[in-house]
Amino acid sequence: MTRVFSGIQPSGEMHIGNWLGAIRNWVALQDSHEAIYCIVDQHAITGQYDVGSLADRTREMAISLVAAGLDPSRSVLFVQSHVPDHATLAWLLTTIAPLGELERMTQYKDKSQRVESIPAGLLCYPILMAADILLYRADAVPVGEDQTQHLELTRELARRWNATFGAADTPFFPEPQPILTGARRIIGLDGQAKMSKSLGNTIGVTESPEEIWQKLRPAMTDPARQKRTDPGTPEICNIYALHRHFSPEATVAEVATNCRTAAWGCIDCKKVLAANMATTLAPIRERSLELRAAPGEVQAMLGDGAATARRLAGETMREVTDRMGFLREG
Repeated sequence: MTRVFSGIQPSGEMHIGNWLGAIRNWVALQDSHEAIYCIVDQHAITGQYDVGSLADRTREMAISLVAAGLDPSRSVLFVQSHVPDHATLAWLLTTIAPLGELERMTQYKDKSQRVESIPAGLLCYPILMAADILLYRADAVPVGEDQTQHLELTRELARRWNATFGAADTPFFPEPQPILTGARRIIGLDGQAKMSKSLGNTIGVTESPEEIWQKLRPAMTDPARQKRTDPGTPEICNIYALHRHFSPEATVAEVATNCRTAAWGCIDCKKVLAANMATTLAPIRERSLELRAAPGEVQAMLGDGAATARRLAGETMREVTDRMGFLREG
């Protein structure tokens, strides 16, 4: 089977942007691919972070992933820092990574402008991402549009390493291809930026119906609808975009018609969305409550996943270090 790898940062509870843009696809890929998924806690420390909450946020993300449908019997789920070979391979790849390519990364340019002193980890973030993928010799990566540039660097590093250390006839590292989802960019409740917990414009997948409604009620809609009687344009309204992910097709069509004719006000539209969102997410919320009541279950899943990941990573690293000329231990 084709092997896929992907990772997610430990931001705590998963939000609907994560779920729509990535995790639903991860769940589906378990049936058709050899799937390896990772909570990338080492990526989370490339900027300022709360040391005291990192472990809890990692645990919460693991709970959300399993509640959303990741099944440790059909995929490998683990925490990045539990497999030391991620950091080791990242350093080895750093020795062949072109500095100019790293400085051209869009995310690096954006984030480096926000800090007075740029940490080297921010520059080398894409190398660690490449190591995550190449360590398992993944053939494909389910990835968002904002990460495709990083994935291209991963392919470049695979080519460079293969050319320098690989066999002449058979490249050791595959050049992984992207798998993009239909929901490539989920806009936040502010209607402006991509959904992000740091911007406070998200809805968590395990939130209660009441919490969902409290967040949806003030959410941005079509700015042309100043009064209930003003007709709107659903295609430019983020609430309508969310209906297309959470509501039946007939409801989506009804929403569009009632928006254009002002038969509904924005609150009416949001109430329908809140109900459908709560119904869709109810199984995830219920499963997460079960997992929180049995913390040892998730810890055991992560332990089993890390053991499998360490075995696979060890196989790769033995070949890598041999080809790079290192002296074997013992």
